[in-house]
Amino acid sequence: MSTSLAARILPEDAQSATLIARVWDPVSRGPRVCLVAGGDLIDVTTVVSTVSELAEDPSVLDGLDHSRLPRWSIEDVCAASIADDKELPSFLAPVDLQVVKACGVTFVESLIERVIEERCAGDSEKAEAVRAELAEVLGGTLKGVEPGSANAMEVKEVLVEQGLWSPYLEVGIGPDPEVFTKAPVLASVGWGSLVGIPAFSSWNNPEPELVLIVNSRGVPIGATLGNDVNLRDVEGRSALLLGKAKDNNAQSSLGPFVRLFDASFSLEHASQETIHLSVNGEDGYEMHGVNSVSEISRPLMALVQAVMGVHHQYPDGVALYTGTLFAPSADRDVPGSGFTHKPGDRVEISSTHLGSLVNTTAPTEALAPWTFGIREMIDYLGRIRAA
Repeated sequence: MSTSLAARILPEDAQSATLIARVWDPVSRGPRVCLVAGGDLIDVTTVVSTVSELAEDPSVLDGLDHSRLPRWSIEDVCAASIADDKELPSFLAPVDLQVVKACGVTFVESLIERVIEERCAGDSEKAEAVRAELAEVLGGTLKGVEPGSANAMEVKEVLVEQGLWSPYLEVGIGPDPEVFTKAPVLASVGWGSLVGIPAFSSWNNPEPELVLIVNSRGVPIGATLGNDVNLRDVEGRSALLLGKAKDNNAQSSLGPFVRLFDASFSLEHASQETIHLSVNGEDGYEMHGVNSVSEISRPLMALVQAVMGVHHQYPDGVALYTGTLFAPSADRDVPGSGFTHKPGDRVEISSTHLGSLVNTTAPTEALAPWTFGIREMIDYLGRIRAA
């Protein structure tokens, strides 16, 4: 495989990884579950028809003879994905029937940024002054505080007395994390797709995150990369606008692959992953950032248990965004206005063990509408099983 985007999509240790993709197949007019083998994608849909099904028993792939199964080259699928050519095999988000959930405010730095958004009421021009006011107070107060602990409750009392308490501080250091639904089933986009920025937002940013793939029993069976695209001005106006800020067409990007947990990459390895972000604009602008998962304020399993348990079941599993350390504050244009996306921004989120997720921003209103939903998925699965 050539040294191109197709080569960069794979993890550095791809030869020891079990990687699962989903590919749009123009022949069957639907998604195919694929196993990565070298530079190829092997169609294993005849063995396991959905990634949700695979998550229940990943061992179905053990000893699989895929020599006679259909395959596509990763190189060709990358090219079709970038071109948005649905008449050729192209990447989809590597999850299907799972509900896409997210935990927010799981890092101290992003917690401070959420409080800034709230105190600015979504006005980016006020952010710099508010950041200077809060960073020293909250950063020093919150560093190393274990959420839900007695120490955290003491800090809460102090902040309430100072008039600094907010819903974000409650979920940041209180006993319960923030949990929300990021996207409907089948609505996420994959590698190479356009991600949408609605016209009603003028202050927004990418959020590079580790995403856990969790089966119906609440067991994480793998991980992928995600971009939890965020509309800061919308959420900043009111925390109750979280749904409007987080869930719009093509605002959840996942991929490129699900890496199944095994001896070479476990949940413990995932908790130490370093995720890199780069944004390259058509105007020549560049931004780089890092999300160090090891600095998360709650254990990954604590997040999973907050989403799933006796209080809430997910028969088809969940894909769980786990939050980000990264929140951009550097100015892009007008001094003091911070960062916001422009159409044509190339966003790359990458890590050593999960590969590279690449998307380009575009106006949400200009994107093709999302049409392949649960009813069509049911019809499709029925057709391929009858074939």
